[in-house]
Amino acid sequence: MTRKKKTETVVESKPEQETQEKTEEATVNVGPILPSELPDIDVEEIEGVGRVTAQKLRQHGYTTVKDVAFASVKELAEVVGSEDRALNIIKAAQKLLGLRPFISALELYEKRRSIKRISTGVKSLDELLGGGIETRAITEFVGEFGAGKTQLCHQLSVMVQLPEDKGGLSAKAMYIDTEGTFRPERIMQIAKYRGLDPKEALKNILYARAYNSDHLMLLVEEAKKIVEKENIRLVVIDSIIAHFRAEYPGRENLAERQQKLNQLISMLLRIADLHNVAVVVTNQVIAQPDVFFGNPLKPAGGHVLAHGATYRVWLRKGKENIRIAKIFDSPMHPEREITFKITDHGCVD
Repeated sequence: MTRKKKTETVVESKPEQETQEKTEEATVNVGPILPSELPDIDVEEIEGVGRVTAQKLRQHGYTTVKDVAFASVKELAEVVGSEDRALNIIKAAQKLLGLRPFISALELYEKRRSIKRISTGVKSLDELLGGGIETRAITEFVGEFGAGKTQLCHQLSVMVQLPEDKGGLSAKAMYIDTEGTFRPERIMQIAKYRGLDPKEALKNILYARAYNSDHLMLLVEEAKKIVEKENIRLVVIDSIIAHFRAEYPGRENLAERQQKLNQLISMLLRIADLHNVAVVVTNQVIAQPDVFFGNPLKPAGGHVLAHGATYRVWLRKGKENIRIAKIFDSPMHPEREITFKITDHGCVD
């Protein structure tokens, strides 16, 4: 009787064991590739991270395992003390999330369907951008003064608050102003026209004035700590290059300027990707005195900004408040241009 009972126990428990092994194997080998789909797990759950280290990580903006898994070794080493330890913590975080090094392009296609778009409020401009401003990407508006860059940023800060069926994401915006051009009165005008309560629209925009490039970097660092908590789906920087041009004049400072600008763009790309956020930046233009034919203007920021921005749109002035928008750099859109108008109600067709 005893022998028979033991045999039955072994036979019954074997399938359970196999199921458990399969589940564990699936957890380790199969993981989502899009960071915003990953679960939010506290950093203290990472193997090798104690209470003190976890506290240090949180103070520097690494509140979840997801933040650590996509951090660079160098920046994490500044928090934990050494590059070896930082590398081990990053590997442990990636293992905890079950990340795979490669997936098929079909899987990526399916997962990219979760990307959202914010309407610009201009039908022709939405068509130019393939449906609006894309999340998990940096969209750059380039143009000389008065081209309508800030007007579009104001409008997008309102549009993101609308429900999805009206082109928004029912979310908040973060507006970092480097030139002192943000106007709450303009937000109220646009919000009223779009059917929103003007004062509520202002409440849903988190505003900060950046006074220098270091302050701008600190604000972006702070942004990554609060985007999910505050339901922010749009981050605007108007303009991204202003302080860098003022603080690093001349060729002798160019390398340092571009390195710092590259750091900033890298931080913005990570925020966009990790939190499924749309990042919009405006950029100034510089003149090329040696150009005798064609457009003598080109975007400021050089190759660093050109490589960092996902979509680049050139804005220029036309007659009677008409503006021309041309998409001139995109991984998926053809080059073409459209026109829109700036009125008291904002940007319209």
